[in-house]
Amino acid sequence: MDSSWLQWALPALVIVAFLVFKRLGQVSRDEAHRLVKEGAKLVDVRSAMEFTSGHIPGAINVPLQELGSRAQKLGPKDKPVVLYCASGTRSAMARSTLKGLGFTQVFNLGSMGRW
Repeated sequence: MDSSWLQWALPALVIVAFLVFKRLGQVSRDEAHRLVKEGAKLVDVRSAMEFTSGHIPGAINVPLQELGSRAQKLGPKDKPVVLYCASGTRSAMARSTLKGLGFTQVFNLGSMGRW
């Protein structure tokens, strides 16, 4: 059997899987605004330096690499959390991390620009 199809199929599958992962739990701008207005914690998972240079008003900064050790700062695991970053990649990873830690209402806004 000719395996040359793997040369293009495997990279394509990786890209598709990444795009699906990045979109999991993503919410619209309007839904994110509604959730935050109703009390959801708005979390910027970019670095402290990025956060200092500009962020969404009312957001707290918990950088992705610190999320596991600082998750208790987000409050009860059954309360909604809306995540964002620069492009949506880190917030997708943060959503996966929080879901793994038992948080039940985790939403990915994606890019800060979608606010």
